[in-house]
Amino acid sequence: MDSPDALVKTALWHRRLGLGARWAGRQLLDLLYPPACLRCEAPTASANTLCATCFAGLRPITAPLCPVMGLPFEVSLGPGTLSAEALADPPPFGRARAAVLYNEAARTIVSRLKYGDRPELAQFCARLMAGAGHELWAGHPILVPVPLHPARQRERRYNQAAELASALARLTGLKVDPSLVQRIRKTRQQVGLSGDGRQRNVQGAFAVHPDILLRARGKPIVLVDDVYTTGATARAVTRTLLKAGIDTVDVISFARVVIGSELPI
Repeated sequence: MDSPDALVKTALWHRRLGLGARWAGRQLLDLLYPPACLRCEAPTASANTLCATCFAGLRPITAPLCPVMGLPFEVSLGPGTLSAEALADPPPFGRARAAVLYNEAARTIVSRLKYGDRPELAQFCARLMAGAGHELWAGHPILVPVPLHPARQRERRYNQAAELASALARLTGLKVDPSLVQRIRKTRQQVGLSGDGRQRNVQGAFAVHPDILLRARGKPIVLVDDVYTTGATARAVTRTLLKAGIDTVDVISFARVVIGSELPI
């Protein structure tokens, strides 16, 4: 019978052997399929990232910003100063944050994640979102991806918001509940609709899980989506959650449209 010390040494040897095999596997994959930029496919030093040129094309959203809407300010206006949007049309959610402005570089990434069968792009997006949403993680919220209608998810094969939420969970240690909210009505795509049209499009489109209060256990919710445009979808989902008894809802997205300065969507 092996001694305890021998068993420990054997376990350590097996662990080192496993790590070595995984490292060798990654090296072989890099030789067969060299890492490339997620946007332009230029060679990169590591996988799931952008080259320096494409990364420079992204415009991170950083302070100073509106504490509610997450809209960037050109100059600091003092703590607690709200944007015109937050004052004119206060949202039902508490805070919205996004990693980058929606520009040409961000649009390419979002389009490939959403329509190009590239779920691995969520890993890159989530790394930026984890930093942008750092204020939202303190209460150990549950991450809830904005749901797709089942028919649309079958068409795309996956829900890009769910991929982002799963990647964020791995980075933050938070829990994901992808079925806490369901889309019960198939809506038109929001692209090309006006602000009012977007609101009408998603009205009554969502429902919560029957056991939502048991599953949420009093924790705050953070909605996860790829792009925040007018906020119509985030507002509709938030109102559905609040009506069901959830106390606090925040929103995190990869990109955010800033009207008048970036691309239309």
